[in-house]
Formats: sequence, C-alpha cells, structure tokens
Amino acid sequence: MKEIKTSMAGNVWKIQVSTGDEVSAGQEVVILESMKMEIPVEAETSGIVEEIKVEEGSFVNEEEVLIILKDQ
Repeated sequence: MKEIKTSMAGNVWKIQVSTGDEVSAGQEVVILESMKMEIPVEAETSGIVEEIKVEEGSFVNEEEVLIILKDQ
C-alpha cells in the first residue's frame, strides 16, 4: 500500500482521480488551493486508487494522507 501525502496545508480544490483509477508516477491527482495559488499534488509511484481520504473543499494539513494506492 502506498500513500500520497500533501507537502503543505491548504484546501482541496479538485480531486482528479476516482477509486479504481490507474495512476502513473508524476500524474497530478489532487489540486490544493493555498494563499490564492493552485498547487498540484503528484503521485510519486504508480498504482491503482484504493481509497480517497479527503473531499473537495476540505482543509488538509501538511503531510496528511490524501490517497491510498495499491499495486497494479
């Protein structure tokens, strides 16, 4: 199981994947909004989206788990 975490605090502006989607390393999966800027969060490894831990509009803290991936 692999986790995609945020590197900074902010609001979840847009979730770009759904449960069951195949994700590639480097693919943008979530866009955060912080200080009026859009900050993309990318997957560090490939996998299949097993669980999305946040909702659009929610606030997340630094290093919070956004998405859990399972191996392909």
